[in-house]
Amino acid sequence: MKSIQAVMRQFGLPAGLALGLSAFGLPAFAAGNFTPPKGCTGFLTVQMHGCMVSNHYRCEGDPKGNQWRIDFNSDGPVFVSRIDYETQWLESFDLGAGTHDVLKQPSKDPASFSDLLKTGKDTYDFETVTDGGKIQHITGYDKLTGKTKVLGGETLEQTQFDTKETGADGKMIWHSTGHEWISRKWRLFLAGAGIWQDDKGKLPYDNTPMLLLQKGQKGFMSTTPEFDCNSVMSSLVRPTPKKAVD
Repeated sequence: MKSIQAVMRQFGLPAGLALGLSAFGLPAFAAGNFTPPKGCTGFLTVQMHGCMVSNHYRCEGDPKGNQWRIDFNSDGPVFVSRIDYETQWLESFDLGAGTHDVLKQPSKDPASFSDLLKTGKDTYDFETVTDGGKIQHITGYDKLTGKTKVLGGETLEQTQFDTKETGADGKMIWHSTGHEWISRKWRLFLAGAGIWQDDKGKLPYDNTPMLLLQKGQKGFMSTTPEFDCNSVMSSLVRPTPKKAVD
């Protein structure tokens, strides 16, 4: 998990991108179009505010319920993550920084999409660890607000979230609050709008979904973001989410 400066670097110019892709063995892409790795199938493209687009895919060799997403801004791919059936963030790749995080298991309080749907609220308390051995302690909650919207023929439900990272001394490293959207059909969190805060200050962001595109629809698996790319807001993009956007 990162400071505001690192977040902006991640979603800005992707320095070291080629090195990151080759080091992690991640899929290549052609300009304008993303092709999932061999044995994987794309199922959803999400165009968002803030000059971001995410492509979601599943792979045959993964445990049942696992799914991947890759995020693109106007400069190319910037972030890849894998979640499980309960939307636990199993691993992530920051392509700009060339870093890789994995979930440290078992978690004290694992994230549970099932609990969120059943009770309307889910708490979590887990740790991730970088390849360099840095442990990141994440706590917070997701709560359904009761608000829904239909996008691309699919019903999304709004959540309220409050998430923070603390150090070994209990001191806050970063804190993020806001709203996201979930899909019961795909068992996904999709990005929304909120505030990111650390010791450098507060950063508002808005990556609310604008288009949901499925196979056969124009723009499916596109790598070109369509919204806000020529505005000031294109530089105010979301921090790395804890689970999904996605």
